[in-house]
Amino acid sequence: MLYPFTFKPIFKEIIWGGTDILPYKGYPADSRKIGESWELSQVEQNFSVVANGHLAGKTIDELIREYGTKLLGTKVVNQFGNRFPLLIKFIDARDNLSIQVHPNDKLAKERHNSFGKTEMWYVVKAAPDAILYSGFSEQIDADEYVRRVENNSIMDVLKKYNVKAGDVFFLPAGRVHAIGSGCFIAEIQQTSNITYRIYDYNRKDADGNERELHTELAKDAIDYTLYPDYKTHYTSVENEATKLVQCPYFTTNLLKLNETKIRDFSSLDSFVVYICMEGKAILKDNKGNMLPVQQGQTVLIPADMDHISIEPEHNAKFLETYIG
Repeated sequence: MLYPFTFKPIFKEIIWGGTDILPYKGYPADSRKIGESWELSQVEQNFSVVANGHLAGKTIDELIREYGTKLLGTKVVNQFGNRFPLLIKFIDARDNLSIQVHPNDKLAKERHNSFGKTEMWYVVKAAPDAILYSGFSEQIDADEYVRRVENNSIMDVLKKYNVKAGDVFFLPAGRVHAIGSGCFIAEIQQTSNITYRIYDYNRKDADGNERELHTELAKDAIDYTLYPDYKTHYTSVENEATKLVQCPYFTTNLLKLNETKIRDFSSLDSFVVYICMEGKAILKDNKGNMLPVQQGQTVLIPADMDHISIEPEHNAKFLETYIG
């Protein structure tokens, strides 16, 4: 019988990483620069491992091969095959990350036989001067993009945002973006590891070499459309699901709870992922399973669940994500 799953986090020690992820997730703090915690992943060489219940020790890959549509949903398997379609991460940036863009499905399939990468950011917390980049601040074309990369002026035409906890950015494939120092975010993205690096501040490694840029690959992947605003604006309502993002690859809601909330998935035909952003709660499913969760934990609800109740201890905040 399937039940709500938790997984062992995959910690990534990275030169630009900070020290906030471990204490946020309830682990003892240490001096390692943990830049990312992969919460739920079926990326090659990075399969998540079940941490709870009688299936503990199995990988997400093994679960999918064994349970297929019961775990993922028939609609999801028809759309994405036997592949977990999302990668869930926490990211703690103590330095500016490179300016990047990701290809869409068509381009990623042609070039890399991979899915593209559409993603979203939810800012968990931010330093007073923390910034993110998303989209362009003025209209440019592909030729001007190349010129600006070559003359180090590409940053002059990127849209810059000062950010705070609770800010949301939707990043469809093709949108130029970057995480600035002082940002701690939750990231929900398509399962894809295809990234084109556009600009890296001319930084050099220990051997004096600059990191490779993918100027030509990125040129054809970028969406040059200029929008007035790239930030997602929303108003959350206590004890209701507030929709943050809805796209072909995932839907994400915000739940801020101070009372028990029942979520009905009987007609959804998709798994559901809960990321506990704040507080503690008990999740109960219609099969009689009960799971205590706390800040920093990610839970996978199989598609064969009809409904789930979330009972916050006092106040709790969740991101709820599914396909549909």
